[in-house]
Amino acid sequence: MVSSISIIKGKKYSDELSNLLSIEAAEAVARFHLSIPMYQKTPLIALPSLANKLGVQKIFIKDESHRFGLNAFKGLGATYAIAKIISKIMNLDETYLDYSFLTSESIRNKINHLVFVTATDGNHGKGVAWAASSFDCKAIVYMPKGSKECRAEAIRSINNTQVQITDLNYDDTVRFAYDYAKKHGYYLVQDTGFASYEEIPSYITQGYTTMVSEAIAQLSEYQIEKPSHVFLQAGVGSMAGSVLGYMTHYYQKRPPITTIVEPSTVACIYESVRDGNGKPHAIGGNPKTIMAGLNCGEPNPFTWPILRDYASFYASCPDWVTECGMKTLAHPVGNDAKVISGESGAVGLGLLVSLCKDDSLSYYKQLLNLNEDSIILIFNTEGNTDPEAYETIINQ
Repeated sequence: MVSSISIIKGKKYSDELSNLLSIEAAEAVARFHLSIPMYQKTPLIALPSLANKLGVQKIFIKDESHRFGLNAFKGLGATYAIAKIISKIMNLDETYLDYSFLTSESIRNKINHLVFVTATDGNHGKGVAWAASSFDCKAIVYMPKGSKECRAEAIRSINNTQVQITDLNYDDTVRFAYDYAKKHGYYLVQDTGFASYEEIPSYITQGYTTMVSEAIAQLSEYQIEKPSHVFLQAGVGSMAGSVLGYMTHYYQKRPPITTIVEPSTVACIYESVRDGNGKPHAIGGNPKTIMAGLNCGEPNPFTWPILRDYASFYASCPDWVTECGMKTLAHPVGNDAKVISGESGAVGLGLLVSLCKDDSLSYYKQLLNLNEDSIILIFNTEGNTDPEAYETIINQ
């Protein structure tokens, strides 16, 4: 059983950077999201009292638990990907997607037979079910072995979506969903890619750029041009790759000091970097972690080169690290705002707190150059998606 934090530094293999996450591409994504009537920017929350306590200059949390009422950020990728799929089917101009047009009666009547399939630990499936229903379509969702029933029920509650918990791990559940969709003529909407399945995952990853473009604009309201440090949690690495890819474009290939944070039991990106051959490395078996949304054993090959070449550090963290983050945000210091963050949303903040408070981790703190001048950006990617477990953790 792994009980300690481990951080490694990678090495750069290439200077290449995909234009799929460029500023121009992200602007097209943002225009689509702006056309959704219930779109609102999620808050960027400053935590000055916590920053003072930890001995850093500033801490900001981009709170995605408010996104589209879904308690997580995943709706950004799902809506954009499904909009792109519909546009292709209808031979529409993909350079300008408009939600009102795509949900108009004339379009609905031609697409309401479509079925979208996905595999999920919870949040992504909920996002796909919501996005599909908003276009008057159906979704079918498969979940890996060990998934919480409360997360399955949250998906079923959206348009009576069909949900099945399998006996497979996450990555095998993805393959099962792919085969099922192909067999029935449905559309797989998955946030990770593999051979012969690359286009739709790239749409989903592009969809996530809206939250980082929002965050950078919100930081400018605090007169901050660039954070010094960013902590990004990763499962397959689609969200982390999206944020880092956009920031690398925005800051002209000089992104902030970025740490990719994973559960120790299923740290596929960390292990891929440590393996040292520049290729993604898969974690097999049925690993367990309370960070359900990060319990993914195979890196997304589309975002892997971004994470490999432009992240600064890679952290492997046991579950107590995210519990620390959850409790810190739930019981704020001084006049800081309370932030509700679930198991997959708080591990970056938990790592920061641990590095700044635990003297035994001082080597890592110095390695990351965390000091009184540090301005830190963290993304809370989910709220209390398992309410019972959340209450138990924050009150223990």
